[in-house]
Amino acid sequence: MIKSMTGYGRSEVADHMYRVSVEIKSVNNRYLDIGLRMPRQLNPLEAQIRAVLKEYMKRGKVDVYISYEDLTESNRTVQYNSRIAGEYIRHLKEMEEEFGIKNDISAFQLSRYPDVFTMEEESPDETQIWERLETVLRSAAEQFLQARIREGAFLRDDLLSKLDEMLENVEFIEKKSPVVVENYRRRLADKVRELLEDRAVEDSRIVQEVTIYADKVCLDEELVRLRSHILATRDALGTDEGVGRKLDFIAQEMNRESNTILSKSDDKEITDRAIELKTTVEKVREQIQNIE
Repeated sequence: MIKSMTGYGRSEVADHMYRVSVEIKSVNNRYLDIGLRMPRQLNPLEAQIRAVLKEYMKRGKVDVYISYEDLTESNRTVQYNSRIAGEYIRHLKEMEEEFGIKNDISAFQLSRYPDVFTMEEESPDETQIWERLETVLRSAAEQFLQARIREGAFLRDDLLSKLDEMLENVEFIEKKSPVVVENYRRRLADKVRELLEDRAVEDSRIVQEVTIYADKVCLDEELVRLRSHILATRDALGTDEGVGRKLDFIAQEMNRESNTILSKSDDKEITDRAIELKTTVEKVREQIQNIE
């Protein structure tokens, strides 16, 4: 099954101890480009996070937003700096002696001086954080993947419908092309006989002119290649692998063949069908840009 490059997934787990949420969304991109937005405490886990995400996606501009909150605050501790406190006391005594003022500083007052007490965070347990995060990350990634698969199914049905239209036009041109050459041969013979009136007309000369004309407007090679590209696209749409780049290349080839058919056309009906072909190919190319 094919997958769209557009997707969205979100998952969250929360209890009285911690809250973790992961949100993933993506748009079209030629390559896989993962942008992570997460707290600094998760930076050591970036490689593991990216490795998991790559299991669920191959192409696209993917934005991932991760939130992690430790509600217990068990990793925060109060630190007492006795050296700083001693420096304050020493300088306060110097002020008392120098200016003859009363030094009635209390422990409570001293505790409020800068850097006597500081709040510090202990290094988080990466293993424990990863155990919590991985479950939520995979849940969001799975939702994201399913959204891409659902969108991919719509893309596949639409592309198959357009490929059927293209095949119908190819078959019409294939049947019409020999008739165009025959009509030209008949018109040429009639015109020559009209100009020469009763004089004999060499059939070999007419055959030569018709052959030159047929070579000029012959669409056999282009039609064979175009049919081959259409069938190759249909086959690729039935695979489970990422085929976006392959289909993009095939679409360029289909566009080239449809342009050549249009430029060679010397018949109104074939020209009309060739224009329809080119229009449909452009629509196919636009849709293929959405496939992973």
